[in-house]
Amino acid sequence: MEDPARLRWDMVSRQIVARGVRSDKVLSAMRLIPRHEFLPEHLRDIAYEDRPVPVADGLTLIQPYVVAYMIEALGLKGGEKVLEIGAGTGYVAAVLAVIAGQVFIIERVGQHAEIAASTLIDIGCRNFHLRHDDGTQGWIEEAPFDAILVSGGAPFVPEVLKNQLAPGGRMVVPVGHDPRAQELVRVTRHDHGQFVQEDLADLRFVTLIGNQGWEGEPPEPDIGSAQILATPPKTPQTLPDLIARHAEAFQSVEMADLTPLVDRIGDRRVVLIGEASHGTAEFYRFRARITQRLIEEKGFTIVAAEADWPDAARIDHFVRHRDAPPADWEAFARFPTWMWRNTEMHAFVTWLHGWNAGKPAPLRAGFFGLDLYSLFTSARAIIDYLQDVDPDLATLARARFSCLGPWEADPAAYGHAALIGAYRECAEDVTQVLVDLHRKRLEYVRNDGERLFDAQQSAYLVTNAERYYRVMYYGSRASWNLRDGHMFETLQNVMQHHGPTAKAVVWAHNSHIGDARATEMTRRGEHNLGEMCARGFGDQSYRIGFGTDHGTVAAATDWGGAMEAKAVRPSHRQSYEYQFHQTGLPGLILPMRPGQELDVVTELSMPRLERAIGVIYRPETELASHYFEAELPRQFDEYVWIDKTTAVTPLPARQTGGLPDTYPFGV
Repeated sequence: MEDPARLRWDMVSRQIVARGVRSDKVLSAMRLIPRHEFLPEHLRDIAYEDRPVPVADGLTLIQPYVVAYMIEALGLKGGEKVLEIGAGTGYVAAVLAVIAGQVFIIERVGQHAEIAASTLIDIGCRNFHLRHDDGTQGWIEEAPFDAILVSGGAPFVPEVLKNQLAPGGRMVVPVGHDPRAQELVRVTRHDHGQFVQEDLADLRFVTLIGNQGWEGEPPEPDIGSAQILATPPKTPQTLPDLIARHAEAFQSVEMADLTPLVDRIGDRRVVLIGEASHGTAEFYRFRARITQRLIEEKGFTIVAAEADWPDAARIDHFVRHRDAPPADWEAFARFPTWMWRNTEMHAFVTWLHGWNAGKPAPLRAGFFGLDLYSLFTSARAIIDYLQDVDPDLATLARARFSCLGPWEADPAAYGHAALIGAYRECAEDVTQVLVDLHRKRLEYVRNDGERLFDAQQSAYLVTNAERYYRVMYYGSRASWNLRDGHMFETLQNVMQHHGPTAKAVVWAHNSHIGDARATEMTRRGEHNLGEMCARGFGDQSYRIGFGTDHGTVAAATDWGGAMEAKAVRPSHRQSYEYQFHQTGLPGLILPMRPGQELDVVTELSMPRLERAIGVIYRPETELASHYFEAELPRQFDEYVWIDKTTAVTPLPARQTGGLPDTYPFGV
């Protein structure tokens, strides 16, 4: 016999990789396991040929490719608890044992069980447990299992085995009413007990016997073609294959056909458009294109951004041609300046100004900020407004806001001082300003309703920002929830101000606009803007996420630090980004809302890592700093992929100070 190690490598390369199996863990395991050890001496010369090898009556060494195909379909990541029904020679269990943590095997035929156990021990396999019993009943004492592999055909999927799957677990089983030819089926159990079944390939198998298998003795087995694909093998549909097949591909941002996406959005009132970083030019340009189409074709009049209210208000005055001097781009001068002060954003603002020209005021599209960091800028905006409409109240407001005055250079220090009792809380003072504005709103609205609305929102922001700096020391959960709650309530206020038919586009990071319930955020007790919109607007909201593999991004190393054009590391192999990168497409749009193609959605529903780069990016600690677990189809309705991206081009700005990085991923 030739060198077994070389034969194994040739077998994997020519029979398995060539047919499309791509799982590194499966390929490595099959290169490692000595297949010839599972055959008697006189058959070992044909152990690595591309066919099943009959060993004895009813016992066959399965074709190598079929073994690889079935195990890859289980989607094992390593360390799982796996159940195999039907030991056969023990070869499949040996491959599983290299990948899984523990393998539980049930074999109906006693002699076969003895042969399999002996060979597994001889080759050094120790993480298996073998039982001589009826496999169709499973192994209830050891359930649940992360994966179940059934090596014999059955007329239907055994319900007993389905119920022994753990949430997220998969079972691969050959099923069919003809005992000589079955369909290889994969069953996935989701968190709430639902099962999704997929047909994978046509196979010819020896039959499964037992209470839930074929009754009585099986028909004479077709040993010559046992466990060989009965028809020409179907090309395995890997996840990148499925993504590429169902996605709408494009070569560049400008060439992407947005019509199908706009059609799917339909008449929804709130469209949330994300970004995987705060410093990627393509994300800004792509969501600007979507927003322009929604404004032009769907009547959207609100663009609400993850930006501070008074800074956004300066842009709004410019784009809506309000009675105010044009924005001079000194707005957004606080760290991180490049997030909104960049050439990509400037191009959109210029377009919006041109779109609104000549239109009646109610039909003009505005730009509004949802965030709450502009504590002192908002306070000054309120005083400036009151100075014009009510000088006496302006004097009173100035006195009330003076409580915060000592902390203007470092508002976080106020929160710490108030928390430890070293300084009194200013909550009552700043809240009273909001109360006064509300009390006198009918008097003020006669002068300028838009300016009053600006002032009210600024007062609302100061009230929540004061609380934010106090609660941030209790941990990121409390401050994160307060911040996103403020963004949602601000969005509601803006839409209510614009009337019952108002439609809004929201620009914010993926971690804000994706549904938090589909990520690890919910386990930390965090909720976000996307979740609140899904609950508050129901089917009238639509979420679009973004992702990239590599390129450059504008970010800082530390909060308050200088912007750098940093290289983005290629995506982690266990991430969604890696799966999209493997499609080889420069860009794509993938619809994932219920009613779309279910096979790709099902595959994407298995939790994976997802990358989030905020204004801080630390490539050297990327896995710990910038990845989190998510279920993409529950998080977003659509996903836009741009494989290689570039950093935004910043505009000059005057730096006015910064804030500490107190929230996840530096978002």
